[in-house]
Amino acid sequence: QAQLLEAGGGLVQAGSSLRLSCAASTRTLSTYNKAWFRQAPGKEREFVAAIAWSGNFIVYADSVQGRFTISRDNAKNTVDLQMNSLKSEDTAVYICAASLKTTREMKTGRAEFWGQGTQVTVSS
Repeated sequence: QAQLLEAGGGLVQAGSSLRLSCAASTRTLSTYNKAWFRQAPGKEREFVAAIAWSGNFIVYADSVQGRFTISRDNAKNTVDLQMNSLKSEDTAVYICAASLKTTREMKTGRAEFWGQGTQVTVSS
């Protein structure tokens, strides 16, 4: 069973940066589209960013556009999320996903594989 494992979460101050990484357990997932979602306490899971398997198409949520950057390394089978200028409202569990669906479909929350998530807490 393919798995996704996130790392890099932590407690940071507002205005600082953090880099998350998600590693896939099987080579098959290197050809999947990848995305990051987040879920804050008491809120529904929301889309953050997605990247096509080739890396040539990327889409962001309006709330993180210009502050977050998604990237992938298919040789290492990883997808990263660089988060800059963090705000208290970015506090959430960040979850990696992989799918053969299009990035547009992934924006709606559809994916075949999900990680367990990594906690990001931004103090104001």
